Amino acid sequence: MKQVKRLRRKKHIHKKVFGTKEVPRLCVYKSLKHIYAQVINDETKQTLFGCSTLTKEFKEKIKYGGNIQAGAEIGKGIAELCKKHNITKVVFDRNGFKYHGRVAALADAAREKGLIF
Repeated sequence: MKQVKRLRRKKHIHKKVFGTKEVPRLCVYKSLKHIYAQVINDETKQTLFGCSTLTKEFKEKIKYGGNIQAGAEIGKGIAELCKKHNITKVVFDRNGFKYHGRVAALADAAREKGLIF
């Protein structure tokens, strides 16, 4: 039932959120143990880059990926990757998850590093 509600919210959000070359979409996914973030260009249907608690550089920093600190670290990491690729503005796609906890921590950390959405 929980997943059905999330997918319904996702469908509602996805109608309005669309990433372009200039303003790509920052998509967040979370499981119980990990959190993932990708930057996507919906015009060409390509994932430009992404990071998660499973990538090498973050796996050493983060012991457990299912908490708010992990979300904040991934937010900082994705913002740095965006800066490296000259992206300053993104559209935030929370993927049907409630804007709370890890998702909110990721968004706040990305904003602190200079990402605009």
